[in-house]
Amino acid sequence: MESSAAADVFAALGQESRLDLLRTLLEAGPSGLSAGAIGTALGIVPSTLSFHLRALEQVGLIRPTRQGRSLIYAVQVDRLRQTIAFLTETCCGGQPELCGALTLPMLASSPENSPMTPAFNVLFLCTRNSARSLMAEAILRKLGGDRFRAYSAGSDPAPQPMPEVVEKLETLGHDVSGIRSKSWQEFMHREAPRMDFVIALCDTLQGQNCPDFGDQAITASWPLPGPGKFEPGSSERVLLLNELYANLHRRIGIFTNLKFEALDRMSLRHQLDDLAQAPLSVAKDR
Repeated sequence: MESSAAADVFAALGQESRLDLLRTLLEAGPSGLSAGAIGTALGIVPSTLSFHLRALEQVGLIRPTRQGRSLIYAVQVDRLRQTIAFLTETCCGGQPELCGALTLPMLASSPENSPMTPAFNVLFLCTRNSARSLMAEAILRKLGGDRFRAYSAGSDPAPQPMPEVVEKLETLGHDVSGIRSKSWQEFMHREAPRMDFVIALCDTLQGQNCPDFGDQAITASWPLPGPGKFEPGSSERVLLLNELYANLHRRIGIFTNLKFEALDRMSLRHQLDDLAQAPLSVAKDR
C-alpha cells in the first residue's frame, strides 16, 4: 500500500460515526448488514448514513453487494490487512516476524489485481444443506471437470437431503453416492480444504452469519427460494425444484466458462455478483 492510500484510509476513519460503522460491520462478519440494519444499530438517519458509507467505500474498507432489492455492506478485511501491514512493515528493522502478534493480521492476503488459476475449491452454502446447495455441488462436479472441486454445507443442516433432490439428481445422471447434509463447521478446521469461492444460496440473510473463510475466498450470494416452504410431494415443491435445478445449471455453466486466467479477483467478484441477477420464475407462497 502506498502512503497516500494509507492516508486516505486513516482520513476516512478519522470520524467517530465511521469508526462505529466499521466496528459494527466487523461484528456482523462476512454476511454483512443492510443499510437499514446499520442505521438502526447506530441510530444514524439515512442521509447521514449514506455519506459515511460512501466515504468508507471510496477507500476500499467496505463493499456493497446487491442481494435481491437490498444492498448488503461488508468489511473488506483484506484492505484492513493492507493498512496494518503498511504500519508494521518497518517493524523491528524490517523484520515484522519479530514483532509477534502485532503483525498477525498481515498473514495470507491476496492482492485484488492478482489472477486466479484453477483448480478451484468452491463451497455452496444454505441453511439446511438439503436441496439448493446439494444441487449446486452435484452440478459443479459434473460441469467443472478437473478445474473445480465442489462442496456444500449448511448452518443448521438437516438430518438428510430431501429425497426428491436425491431422486432428481440421480435421474439426471449425477453421482449421488456422496450426497449428504453437513455443517459448515467441517470446513473450518485446519485440515479442511481451503476455499477459493464461497457462494451462499439462501433467499434471506435474517439470522444468518456466514463464517469467515479467509481472504483467499471470493464470496458471493445467489439468493434462491427454498423448497422446504412447500409440502413434500406437492406440485409446488416439484415445480420449484425443477426451476432451481435449471437456474443453478445455467449460472454454474456460465461460472465454469469464465476466463479465469484473464480476470483478477475484483473482476471475478463482479462477475459472480452479476450471476446473482439471473432471473428465476418460481412458484409463490400460497
